[in-house]
Amino acid sequence: MTDKSSNPATALIQEQEALYRDYSFPEVQKWKARTGGLAIGFMPIQIPRELLHAMNVLPVGIVGAGDDIEIIRGDAYFQSYICHIPRSTIELGLNGSLDCLDGMIFPAICDVIRNLSGMWKLQFPDKFSWYLDVPQDFDPEIGGQFYRHELKEMAKELERRGARPLTDEALKASIEIYNKHRALVKELYDLRIKEPWKVPTAELYVLLRAGLVVPVEDAIQTMQRYLDLVRADETRKPMDQARVLLVGSFCEQPPLGLIRSLERAGCYIVDDDLVQVHRWIKHEIAPGDDPLGALVNAFLTDSVESPTRYIDEGERGQEIVKRTEDAVAEGVLFCAPSFCDPALLDQPMTVKAIEKAGIPWTAFKYSEDTGQFQVIREQAGTFADSIKLWSGV
Repeated sequence: MTDKSSNPATALIQEQEALYRDYSFPEVQKWKARTGGLAIGFMPIQIPRELLHAMNVLPVGIVGAGDDIEIIRGDAYFQSYICHIPRSTIELGLNGSLDCLDGMIFPAICDVIRNLSGMWKLQFPDKFSWYLDVPQDFDPEIGGQFYRHELKEMAKELERRGARPLTDEALKASIEIYNKHRALVKELYDLRIKEPWKVPTAELYVLLRAGLVVPVEDAIQTMQRYLDLVRADETRKPMDQARVLLVGSFCEQPPLGLIRSLERAGCYIVDDDLVQVHRWIKHEIAPGDDPLGALVNAFLTDSVESPTRYIDEGERGQEIVKRTEDAVAEGVLFCAPSFCDPALLDQPMTVKAIEKAGIPWTAFKYSEDTGQFQVIREQAGTFADSIKLWSGV
């Protein structure tokens, strides 16, 4: 049997896994020492990273501590009947892991994250803390003007904290860099749809997680290297597995072991909501003469469907149906964090849409520190087997 560590792509993934699990954030510290810029953490829903980049601010994705850190003090700050991610985020702050950050941005996800932003201000009053409200009216003259004002106010506060002033020229350059990053992520996702055995989701997930804690330029280089390696790798062969869409994990992220368990259960995950910030804007952004306006317009008109984003009830779930078709998926796995109100309230409407389209589905819940996956693996394995036995494929 071939030693997995001798496979160059696998070795690269092992390096990236060690990087994203290192809660001392070594690459963030190196970047700050090299540039003198600010490092600002953000929760894992879309924020305009291009704007931060243009101001010489390093955006650092904070998605909790997974199953790597025991939550001790964090449990004292939040009730038991909410999701896990605020507890582990507060734990990281209190144990000093986030000392290298100059502040945090909390985008409008749900009431829990809104409360987390307030808790953060109380615990770390000297650091930058910003609750980024986003519009749910997508008229450019209403929601667009509101969002543009929010971004300008955030930029002013960052400048007061020592960030470089925001200019159109710098923002255009940053948009182009993130366009390249977005294109590489899409290339990886497209290759996985075509040849999922070449790009196991457990590996792609590690790349995306690691990309949250390094400069975007480094993430681009790593993704390109991984693409080159897996395309040239002839040892990765297809298996008879069910092609599934994994939805619901847009905020709190599942443990890596859960993703591996699903793949071992016989599932090719050919599309997902994991680390969705990297794909929140679907297409390239053309900066034009008004790059800030281009960022605002992309949010209004080119964002992915999400439980955090208002959609007319009659249309809810249609994008999941389309994504299932585009990915040639044979079924949908609803994989939502326990107590995640947006995901679990959205699920019945989405189920209605996919059932109408005749798409098989099953559902389970997790928390980011889940350590036992046997029940989920058995459920996913049974689902994959039923697809293969009775779908006629």
